[in-house]
Amino acid sequence: MSPRAILLAACTAAGFTASEAEALTPLAFEASIDPSMDGASMYATLAPQSFERLPDAAYEPTAYVANARAGKQCVPFAREESGVEIFGDANTWWQQARGKYERAEAPEEESVMVLRGYATDARGHVAVVREIVSPTLIIVDHANWLNGGEITRNVPVRDVSANGDWSQVQVWHVPGQHWGSRTYNVQGFIQDLVQDVRDQVAGERQAPAAEALVG
Repeated sequence: MSPRAILLAACTAAGFTASEAEALTPLAFEASIDPSMDGASMYATLAPQSFERLPDAAYEPTAYVANARAGKQCVPFAREESGVEIFGDANTWWQQARGKYERAEAPEEESVMVLRGYATDARGHVAVVREIVSPTLIIVDHANWLNGGEITRNVPVRDVSANGDWSQVQVWHVPGQHWGSRTYNVQGFIQDLVQDVRDQVAGERQAPAAEALVG
């Protein structure tokens, strides 16, 4: 016997007429707990089972020069924006991060992408990952990419490595609004996991305080 039938029988036993019992028993009751659906609502079938991600080519860049006169180098900018406390030339960051910060081959939000071979093999570049758009496309903020000390934000970077391992990338050219022609070698991505934990704890502490204020 279905849940709705049981409810109808109970209403009838309580002295209601059949028509009154029918009126008192909501149709949605049976649909919501139909045992034939393993406890799932029939309305769950209306939700899409999966979402198709648009191809990277469909992404519309919103990169822009946020401050053309910042007079900023990539290293202090990345340090201030990411919390990764490493000093010295960008081409030394990957080695300096060993044993101090989490180093990974794949990007994570708020991690620092470390390039080697920017302009010359002796130079490097660091940028802060702001968003993971897809397995092969990320958005970064960085400084002095155009050699003018400028700060540029929302810059797309795409993985063009043969093995899809983020070892080589191309960077969106903001002035020309197209992909740059050069390919850059990536040493990896540095992340301050300690700071991530601190931020998480701080957020958890703020939540009860906010709830108390609302209450």
